[in-house]
Amino acid sequence: MSLDTSGTNRRAVLGGIVAASTVGAGSLLRAAEAAVAAKPAPVRTAKDPGRLRQSLCRWTFKTPLPELCRRLRAMGVVALDLIFPDEWSAVTDSGLAVSMGYPSRREKFIEVGFNDPAHHAMLLKELETAIPLASRAGVRNLIAMFGNRNPAIDAGKARDNCVAGLGKIAPLAAEHDVTICVELLNSKVDHPGYQGDRTAFGVAVLKDLGSSSVKLLYDIYHMQIMEGDVIRTIRDISQWIGHFHTGGVPGRHEINDRQELNYRAIATAIADLKFSGYLAHEFIPTRPDPFLSLAEALEICAV
Repeated sequence: MSLDTSGTNRRAVLGGIVAASTVGAGSLLRAAEAAVAAKPAPVRTAKDPGRLRQSLCRWTFKTPLPELCRRLRAMGVVALDLIFPDEWSAVTDSGLAVSMGYPSRREKFIEVGFNDPAHHAMLLKELETAIPLASRAGVRNLIAMFGNRNPAIDAGKARDNCVAGLGKIAPLAAEHDVTICVELLNSKVDHPGYQGDRTAFGVAVLKDLGSSSVKLLYDIYHMQIMEGDVIRTIRDISQWIGHFHTGGVPGRHEINDRQELNYRAIATAIADLKFSGYLAHEFIPTRPDPFLSLAEALEICAV
């Protein structure tokens, strides 16, 4: 997921489809990688995107935004994810959708969340400002965080605090047809101390809240690290999920067969649920040409 401009986690990075019908995708990709050293790879287009709307998290690619938008359009990608408000128009003017927007530019975005009432005034002010702007810009999802644990607040009270804080902003989100997506993150590897590190915590908040305008951002990478059992969990809690992020485990790199998750099976399970939101790719490419990795991910999830 989300942004932390002060640390070294994934947010510190601010800044065509390979056919496999007659030849193995791995062989084609190895050949493409070899060609990268000689010249840039040609753009491959997503001729059949399948049943899921796929997006790309902007922070994972260092490509300047105008060029990134152009390349994504050429590949058949329909949206960019995790975009700041001052960049929304650049994305939408390029013909792409903003699949997930930030409500603001702020340091320590992950750590500061609704679990602690000391943060509510600031978080609510951000969202009260951002929600009408997002609605006018056609941005239908805004990200929010549960926040890092406060040792003085037990888990039950933290859940109640999330319900109380999100409950104050949910009516405005509903009025403007905007969904607030609160992200689940792992506390084992990337975000020590994060409160919303278990699916059960997030679902408990949403059940008590009872608003269709607040959903979970289910990050598959993070929940594999914390819980595993991804497909069954997604099926069981699908009504509470508004958005997905991908990433290979371990390392948050490509989602191919060099990591432990079967993303084609996961994407199929999500599509079978008739999920209408976005599956946003949030892996850090390791190839010299990151667009080859994106093309591969698009093909894997074109189910």
